[in-house]
This record gives sequence, C-alpha cells and structure tokens, in this order.
Amino acid sequence: MDGKSEETVDRIRSMIPLGRLGEPADIARVVRFLISEDGGWINGQTLRANGGVV
Repeated sequence: MDGKSEETVDRIRSMIPLGRLGEPADIARVVRFLISEDGGWINGQTLRANGGVV
C-alpha cells in the first residue's frame, strides 16, 4: 500500500471480509500447505488468498 493515502487504505481494508490487509505470513501459510502432503492432491487450481474478497 506504499504511496496510497490512509483514506484509500482504510477504504480497501473495509472491503475485506476479514477486516484487515494481508500479511506475508498469510501467503506463506498457503504455500506451506500446498507443498505439504496435505496439499498433494491439489493441482491445476486457482487458489485465492485474499481475505474473502469475492
């Protein structure tokens, strides 16, 4: 969100169902799942890690 006004960031945050902006750890947890045995049967999919934004 570098370069965006606080008003813009607040408006974006308010549109996210989880009520917060994503952090690098949020994406890391998805990647960790996908490379684990639990993610072994997932292939050819689009996985959106976006806090519930539709």
